[in-house]
Amino acid sequence: MNHIQWVELVIFIVLFVAVTVLGFVASRWKAGGSLDHLDEWGLGGRKFGSWITWFLLGGDLYTAYTFVAVPALVFSAGALGMYALPYTVVVYPIVLLPALRMWSVSRSRGYVTPADFVRGRFSSPTLALLIAITGIVATMPYIALQLVGLEAVLRTMGINGSGIVGHLPLLVAFLILALYTYQSGLRAPALIAFVKDILIYIVIIVAIIYLPSKLGGWGHIFDSAKETLAKPSPTTGKPAGSILLNSSNQLQYATLALGSALALFLYPHSLTSVLASRGRNVIKRNMVALPAYSFVLGLLALLGYVAISAGVKPLTNNATGKPDGNTIVPLLFDSQFANWFAGIAFAAIGIGALVPAAIMSIAAANLWTRNIYKEYLRKNATPQQEAKQAKLASLVVKLGAVLVIILIDPQFSIDLQLIGGVLILQTLPAVAIALYTRWFHKAGLIAGWIVGMGWGLIMLYGIPNPANGKLHFGGSALAMGNLSIFGWHPFAGTGLDAVQIYPGFVALVANIVVAAVVSVIARALKWNPGVDQTAPEDYHADEHDKDLRPIGAH
Repeated sequence: MNHIQWVELVIFIVLFVAVTVLGFVASRWKAGGSLDHLDEWGLGGRKFGSWITWFLLGGDLYTAYTFVAVPALVFSAGALGMYALPYTVVVYPIVLLPALRMWSVSRSRGYVTPADFVRGRFSSPTLALLIAITGIVATMPYIALQLVGLEAVLRTMGINGSGIVGHLPLLVAFLILALYTYQSGLRAPALIAFVKDILIYIVIIVAIIYLPSKLGGWGHIFDSAKETLAKPSPTTGKPAGSILLNSSNQLQYATLALGSALALFLYPHSLTSVLASRGRNVIKRNMVALPAYSFVLGLLALLGYVAISAGVKPLTNNATGKPDGNTIVPLLFDSQFANWFAGIAFAAIGIGALVPAAIMSIAAANLWTRNIYKEYLRKNATPQQEAKQAKLASLVVKLGAVLVIILIDPQFSIDLQLIGGVLILQTLPAVAIALYTRWFHKAGLIAGWIVGMGWGLIMLYGIPNPANGKLHFGGSALAMGNLSIFGWHPFAGTGLDAVQIYPGFVALVANIVVAAVVSVIARALKWNPGVDQTAPEDYHADEHDKDLRPIGAH
């Protein structure tokens, strides 16, 4: 650990200790019942108001990895990295009505996870199990990516090593996170999110005003970025990117943004934050107010161009010997800010890793407990046994994420997250569309899930990345000329060969088509559709309805 930035490190530690105290204190914050109940531990008692939900969702959706990866993508690829901005703008009007219905039926029926809803809607333990497994698999690398963001900050401060000893600060940070999450449940990240988001807002506002004035203004910054991105890459011989989209990546940009928007609230941690709110009005207010975070994200993305203008060079990844783009923003702050303010910025990113990691681990634990443990291993589990199982599962999930970072190349986590986005998108028919219609037969949804998953993985596997020499899982851009349907290339020779598209979107279309065809066949053959355990009034229930079942009722 050479050249440690002691001022930055001390400020980072002080703020980290402060949020640790908040994490343990949170167990008594807004406590209305025993934390030995999944509704209290895993959903905060379902009574978070508008402000708490706003900070919780903001801390959940705009993660530490978002704050390092989006500018890093803009730094390396230019305008394509801006896809995160339209996707986090259009997501809220898309999600508003489904989120309200999911909250209502979950509150009425005591559902804790999206797989609970699928189980009740289609009377299909198998379909619910597939949804639960998909959610857990898609969430695990997301947690690991928070560690990638935290580690980028630690490396910038001079804490740079390998093996168990080199990763000791990371281990300590997540041991503390595991302990206060175990004790306080969802209340811990909800309370810490206040600190995290306030720090993020301060840092980004200062950065977006101060740095351009220091580097010659936005005109100079954009000119520098345009010139640098246009230079041929030494590995591919082609320009790395552009500050404007071109004809080949416009479709990819649009489908990636739309696909990501459709997927965002399918992730179990996003729905956990929604279900923790106390009413439909809280959700409505948040869907209106959350784009404020998107505005900040847009400002943050511009820091990728600022880093180009400032001449920032990423640190080398110890495992691969290649530049680590995730260090771009921390290095920019380290080189351009005073040490004390860089320390605050690093603390904001570090705390920004803890909040979503806690929520994600809780969401994965809820899925394991309700849809695997209780469904298949202990059907008569008491609320106390459920809560204990969820607490233990959350520890295992965090441990798994840490081991991935320590034992495996962090790039593997990024690859897995790329896969995870495609996978979670395949749950849309069973989770989101099913909120409005039960026309799809459970057999059709299972068949669609299998096709969407399989084809999505096949397409991702076939995408190379010449820039880093990867032959498979090299990105999220599929050339339409390479799009194959049982060996048939429908777009080959059509002039669209070089046009790129997001494979997750293609897989989703195939998923829905197959689900519809199999549903028609199943209904024609009069296969048993199962008994719908939900009622029409469940989808419109609000917090004032006197007929709501007790929380936790099945």
